[in-house]
Amino acid sequence: MATSIKIDDALKSRVQKLASQRRRSAHWIMLEAIEQYVQREEARDSFKQEALASWTAYQETGRHLTVPEVRTWLNTWGTDDEKAAPECHK
Repeated sequence: MATSIKIDDALKSRVQKLASQRRRSAHWIMLEAIEQYVQREEARDSFKQEALASWTAYQETGRHLTVPEVRTWLNTWGTDDEKAAPECHK
């Protein structure tokens, strides 16, 4: 599938300069930028969906952890006494 985009001269110049500095083609720079943007937006959407699912689960069950419980658990990370995640409760 061939796709074309129109960019203004200022942006085109910036892309060409960056491509020259990185010893890449302008095409590679633009493709990389698009790929990173799409990955970032997909990750953002995934995070949002996960958060909404978590909120729905909390509303249905009431199961949760408090901030102090999570903080206490996280403080053990990387220590000789690292703990498993605490169990959620009502």
